[in-house]
Amino acid sequence: MYAIIDNGNKQYKVMVGDTVNFEKLDAEVGASVEFNVLLVSDENGIKVGKDAEAFKAVGEVLSHGKGEKIIVFKYKSKKNERKKQGHRQPFTAVKINEIIAK
Repeated sequence: MYAIIDNGNKQYKVMVGDTVNFEKLDAEVGASVEFNVLLVSDENGIKVGKDAEAFKAVGEVLSHGKGEKIIVFKYKSKKNERKKQGHRQPFTAVKINEIIAK
């Protein structure tokens, strides 16, 4: 059984037991979080739309952290303009415990 859930402006394919890195959530470590389900696939087939709204995905926040560093380098030729920046995107690791009907 798997589900497509949404968080913010992104969609994720999850199964029970998966650990997913979401963009930073405003939740404490150990807290339970719920996600809206857009699609559910189980032994009875695929459910979307109104049928999928009857489900929810429940997970537990494992940790907060930062991703890999990326380098942003802005350069304008012949102008002696160079700007180097680094960025690490914050994330929240969530373990999906169950996908259940509401």
